[in-house]
Amino acid sequence: MDTWRRTRREVLIEPEDHLTGAVSDRTAEIAVRDELVRALLLLPVRQRRVVVLRHLLDLSEAEVARELGMPHGTVKSTASRGLARLRAELTGTTTPTAGASHD
Repeated sequence: MDTWRRTRREVLIEPEDHLTGAVSDRTAEIAVRDELVRALLLLPVRQRRVVVLRHLLDLSEAEVARELGMPHGTVKSTASRGLARLRAELTGTTTPTAGASHD
């Protein structure tokens, strides 16, 4: 049997503590992850791909450039605009630059 399947235990939602009414740390973590995924989906595809490869998968700028077939400088600028837009979405502010939507 596949070891990964045998040992992996996924808890989708932990219930609130009935005595205190507090939400568990795991539930808060899931809510934050959900918010991040929703914000990522609002990014244009190119920005989303660069941000995910660069920051979630922790690839270098050179590796992202090679993977996506784009110049190193384009990776840097696209990542910068994508992160700025992502930050704006997560904090509820407006998009910081008008040019960020063309990617």
